[in-house]
Amino acid sequence: MVDYTLFPSPCYVMEEELLRKNLGLIQTVARRAGVEIIVAFKAFAMWKSFPIFRQYVDHSTASSVYEARLAAEEFGSKAHTYSPAYTDEDFPELLRYSSHITFNSLTQYARFYPQAKAHGGISCGIRINPEYSEVGTALYNPCAPGTRFGVTADQLPTTLPEGIEGFHCHNHCESSSYELERTLQHIEEKFARWFPQLKWLNLGGGHLMTRKDYDTEHLVGLLKGLRERHPHLKLILEPGSAFTWQTGVLASQVVDLVENKGIRTAILNVSFTCHMPDCLEMPYQPAVRGAQMGNAGPYVYRLGGNSCLSGDYMGLWSFDHELQVGEQILFEDMIHYTMVKTTMFNGIQHPSIGMWTQDGKALVFRQFSYEDYRDRMC
Repeated sequence: MVDYTLFPSPCYVMEEELLRKNLGLIQTVARRAGVEIIVAFKAFAMWKSFPIFRQYVDHSTASSVYEARLAAEEFGSKAHTYSPAYTDEDFPELLRYSSHITFNSLTQYARFYPQAKAHGGISCGIRINPEYSEVGTALYNPCAPGTRFGVTADQLPTTLPEGIEGFHCHNHCESSSYELERTLQHIEEKFARWFPQLKWLNLGGGHLMTRKDYDTEHLVGLLKGLRERHPHLKLILEPGSAFTWQTGVLASQVVDLVENKGIRTAILNVSFTCHMPDCLEMPYQPAVRGAQMGNAGPYVYRLGGNSCLSGDYMGLWSFDHELQVGEQILFEDMIHYTMVKTTMFNGIQHPSIGMWTQDGKALVFRQFSYEDYRDRMC
């Protein structure tokens, strides 16, 4: 059992055993299905853990120069890179750190492919838009009408431009294999005519194969079937959340208890807007260890962050006891899409980052200071 008292408060605490369980499952799916599954840094980029990842995964996907450089320098392999728009300033550096580069539009391809060709050793692709997605939250739907992502089938020429070796499609978010099955129907119906001209097909992220109710057998069958229909294509998946799904917590403490109009709020030493932004963006109410969502229990609290944003709170949660100042509050599943999206708004203390190892040791990878806040400013 993790001893959270050995970590500073607040702190993101990943459990190595849970991480390895996810990595092992993903590795098994990749081997059985005959595909490559790579980690997406947009969901998780805690590079101190990369030596563990490299025991199971060979490559990563990047969406910026910094992520691509992290892939090359810390993950130890060049990145599969995609960005909605490359610039004259960043593209030469991306060439240094990338093995694959996907263009978002044909105009971006025309502008930058000559540089990729001259550089050599890079496989180029184009992002396609199947005009189909079951993602319910508009903020996360890449195929919504008017989207800035990808090329539709009617925009592609019969013969693909020189150097386009792959298609990249991303239209999932914490989705099931059955949503993938329906997506593949749309992809093949609209884009299979170009498959003979390609070497690879990247099915993007959002495949939450480490969730308990995910049907991995169905996923393996889908991918095997796709390979049988198009045996010359290398298939790539790049899930983000799946790698670190339910692998750790954000540990915090109660610093005050206030009441207004019958609503009791426990103010914490963490912030939703600064440290758990997906809760407000997605939105969703995270699980809290030892509490139940809703107001059915005897002691009901709204949990409030420590920023001055009025909406920096969530609730309600029911506890079986009165909360006390100094009491520990553990937010479950706070490793993916948290650290990569945090801010230092209000100059609030950023949570530390640590890992509970397989052999029961508390490793603190990083503690943040005033200088970290100051040096982001000028």
